[in-house]
Amino acid sequence: MEFYKVLKGGFLVDDGAFKNWRIIFFVVFLLLCMITSAHKADQKVMKIAQMNLEMKRLKALYIDSGTILTRMKMESSVREKVKESGLYPSKTPPIKIKVISKRK
Repeated sequence: MEFYKVLKGGFLVDDGAFKNWRIIFFVVFLLLCMITSAHKADQKVMKIAQMNLEMKRLKALYIDSGTILTRMKMESSVREKVKESGLYPSKTPPIKIKVISKRK
């Protein structure tokens, strides 16, 4: 009989129903807070995963750019580029110039 009364919702309209409504509203409020919190946590996890992918992509781009720059700075690579302009390496080594100061 009690179970039937609960199914019909009799506990919501009885004399002590106000106490029941307060508990129901409180539980609903807690459930809404829990759902909102879980949703925000999921959004943050998805954003973190997206940022990790972007970081990996940028790291790969950085490494590729560094490799290309290293190849461009190699002496053989520079010689090939300036050979097109008609420049060649010097056949005589550079001479050191010494400056002697006459201060006392």
